Amino acid sequence: MQIQLVLMGKTRFPFIKEGMAEYIKRLQRYTDFRIRELSELKNTGSWPQLKLMQEEGKLILKSLLERDFVVLLDERGKHMDSIEFAEWLDRKHQDAVKSLVFIVGGAYGFSPEVYKRGNMQLSFSKLTFSHQVIPLFFTEQLYRAFTIIRGAPYHHG
Repeated sequence: MQIQLVLMGKTRFPFIKEGMAEYIKRLQRYTDFRIRELSELKNTGSWPQLKLMQEEGKLILKSLLERDFVVLLDERGKHMDSIEFAEWLDRKHQDAVKSLVFIVGGAYGFSPEVYKRGNMQLSFSKLTFSHQVIPLFFTEQLYRAFTIIRGAPYHHG
């Protein structure tokens, strides 16, 4: 199963990039994992929020394939603990899902069209986080999920 994390724009903070790089390296022994950074829209300062979300949505939708199982990382999504996430991920693998795509939206979230295309929404917390830090949280949780599935010594919950 190929797993992708789609981001709107590049991660700006070096410490987040470093943390992500460490977990991406660790993930390679478990799965085919890739990060795709979509081009950030330029000169959008005067755009209304809805227009920005719609334009970002077009970029996101264009990047997806029909076969992709799409999970939107969204504060209003389903809450899972690490074990539940690992079990869910394992079920997707057993269900022969070929391409699992997780998406981090821009600063204002997702357009209605992207919500419609998503197969599910997943939340990391009831707290709101910057879209810049979610990729680090996600890569760590994905690594944790694989160690739970494989019984590797990482998760101590």
